[in-house]
Amino acid sequence: MKLFIYVLGILLLTLGISFTIQSDLGTSPFDALLVGLSIHVGFTVGTWEIIIAVILIGCNSLLKRQKPEVLGLLTAFITGISIDMWLFLLENLHTPELFYSKVVYFGLGLIVIGLGTAIYLHTNIAPIPVDRLTLIIHELTRTNIFLSRSIIYLIFLILAMIFKGPIGIGTLLIVCLSGLILNYFMSFTKKVLEQTS
Repeated sequence: MKLFIYVLGILLLTLGISFTIQSDLGTSPFDALLVGLSIHVGFTVGTWEIIIAVILIGCNSLLKRQKPEVLGLLTAFITGISIDMWLFLLENLHTPELFYSKVVYFGLGLIVIGLGTAIYLHTNIAPIPVDRLTLIIHELTRTNIFLSRSIIYLIFLILAMIFKGPIGIGTLLIVCLSGLILNYFMSFTKKVLEQTS
């Protein structure tokens, strides 16, 4: 059951990411970096997810002064494959062209990312390295998730600008709202998962 919830969370998270990429209104700074690298360097968005995950696992290991969380690679691998799968399916099903449909795609993406992240984090199996980094900074700085997430997003925003990733109004909205949405869904999914178990 725990594994099913974990995979469901990852699938929802990556569907949300794909919706924001397809909306063409801007993605999270991290995803903008992945798309920018994919366009200007090569490889798929999902492949870059895995490559950067390996780098982040090393960084997290140094920050926590412990062995690398190899299980995080499993999460990154599933996430990378899922992003590529959803992007392929969405591109073949429907690409939003009108502004209102782009806004719908983006709004859906923002909500589904928060829900998916909260679901899979509650299973405590293996966070995506960027989410583990959020939790480490949250722990080290004794601040809330919102502030920890904002610090990380600022770093990735600078990198995304360097690699000319899809930064737009959506990026600003994600930076401002994703921490709040994740905070809401963390408490919401905790209640739901406790009731179901």
